[in-house]
Amino acid sequence: MSTTNSYDWKLPYNQLPLLPPPDDIIITIDILKALNKANKALAELKGLAKKLPNQSMLVNTIALREAKASTEIENIFTTDDELYKSLSGNETSLNGNAKEVLNYRQSLWKGYQILKEKEAFTTDLFISVYQEIKQVKDGIRPAQTETVIKKRGSSLLGETIIYTPPRGELILKEKLENLTEYINNDEKYPYDPLIKIAISHYQFEAIHPFRDGNGRAGRILSILLMIQKQLLDVPILYLSAYIIQNKEDYYHLLNTVTTQNNWNGWILYILKAVEETSIYTTKKIEEIDNLFQKTYKLVNQKLPQIRKEFIEKIFEQPYISPKKLLDTNIKSINTAKKYLVQLEELGIMIPKKIGKEFVYLNIDLFNQLSEI
Repeated sequence: MSTTNSYDWKLPYNQLPLLPPPDDIIITIDILKALNKANKALAELKGLAKKLPNQSMLVNTIALREAKASTEIENIFTTDDELYKSLSGNETSLNGNAKEVLNYRQSLWKGYQILKEKEAFTTDLFISVYQEIKQVKDGIRPAQTETVIKKRGSSLLGETIIYTPPRGELILKEKLENLTEYINNDEKYPYDPLIKIAISHYQFEAIHPFRDGNGRAGRILSILLMIQKQLLDVPILYLSAYIIQNKEDYYHLLNTVTTQNNWNGWILYILKAVEETSIYTTKKIEEIDNLFQKTYKLVNQKLPQIRKEFIEKIFEQPYISPKKLLDTNIKSINTAKKYLVQLEELGIMIPKKIGKEFVYLNIDLFNQLSEI
């Protein structure tokens, strides 16, 4: 059910309704079917991840792909080659778009750690995620910050304003506190977790609490919500892939919730996104794990002195430098270099010169991830 919502897009939407949504949201047969499919696909992904001997290896890889895709939604682009080469060096010296991608991944992990510790969403968690994404110290945007959402039109029309989010720090705090209560209190608001994720994602985007980075923060929020509601154990869902492929629908359906109370269309979109990305992420994790097992078997036969932990590290991201391989077992750069050269002789790694130093490319992993 959808009705026209009378609001003036040129004025701050301070009357944005608090959650829960209006009672006229109808859980249709279509939504129930989509909900069943999405929950099933997500459960299979969670089950697969539990079987993996080292989840962190794949979590890092998938999280980096999610970070890259989520920043692309905001028109921040970097090539795979640039990204992985940058990450193989000194991360503190990164700049440009590769730095934006890494900030997103760090923000995802920071939010994950806070949520594991606190077990609840708070306004401070939202602020921490935003600060990590943008590498800033400010928080909720002050009243004088005139934030608007624009849509790019033709070259003659330029950009047009399509939405003006609420304005005023106290108003934003009130709406965020309402959002966190809605997320955390499953007894008072007993929606299916995926329905709650769809509703919360819209509400966060509509509140638009920060001066920048709201889209990325909102997508991190959705992944963390899946963990809080025990739909996933770790942040491995590559949700932004679907949004990139259906970007127009994403922004259009967000807007129709505001203008027409079209919650059903938006909820169906998110459920489809969860289903398709769960299936795709499951397939991709299986492929990466199969590649890892094949590589480990070969190395164990030919180079038994190289420990499994070493192979896991070269699967955390395609490019790696010798110094990134130092740990309690490998304390010498020369030992790390020697192992990498031996893996090069087996056709597993390829050396690449960046500046004055060499990094090594796990070519099969790179090709696997480039297909995402």
